[in-house]
Amino acid sequence: MPTPIKATAVAKGGVASAKSTSFVKFSDKLTDSISDITKIIEQNKEMIDSIQEIAIELTSSIGSLHTLTVKYARTANQILDVLLPILKNLPIIPRNVMDLLINLESITQKIIDNETSTSKTITDVRSGLNTGDVDKIRGHADQLKTVTKTLTAMLPK
Repeated sequence: MPTPIKATAVAKGGVASAKSTSFVKFSDKLTDSISDITKIIEQNKEMIDSIQEIAIELTSSIGSLHTLTVKYARTANQILDVLLPILKNLPIIPRNVMDLLINLESITQKIIDNETSTSKTITDVRSGLNTGDVDKIRGHADQLKTVTKTLTAMLPK
C-alpha cells in the first residue's frame, strides 16, 4: 500500500516547499514477494515432501544395491584371482572365454576400488536428505554424476 510522504518542490530562491505525494516502500515489495513464495511453498508442500521421501528411499535402495554389488564383486574377484592363473595355462579354454573372465575381473576390481568413495557419497546424500541440509546434498551432485558415469562405463555396450 502506498505511503504518503511530503515531497519537496524547489520554490523561487532555492527554498523547498512541502507537497504531498506517495510511493511504494521497498519493504512492502519484499514482504509481498516473501508472501508469494510462502504461498507457492504451501501450495506445493505435499509434492516437495514426496520428492524428498522418494529421494531418501532411492538413496537407501542404491546404498543396499551398492552393498550387495560390492559383496558379490569381492567374491567373484577372489574366485577369479585363483582361477585366472590356472586357466591361462590350459590350452582347452577358448580365447573369448579368457577375455570374458579377464574383463569380469577388471569390472569387479573397479567396483571394489570405488567402494569407499561411493559409500561415502551415498551416506552423505542420505544424511543431507534426512536432515534437510541442502549444502550437503549439493556438495555431492558432482560425485553422484561421477558414480553414475563409472557404473555406466562398466555396462556392456
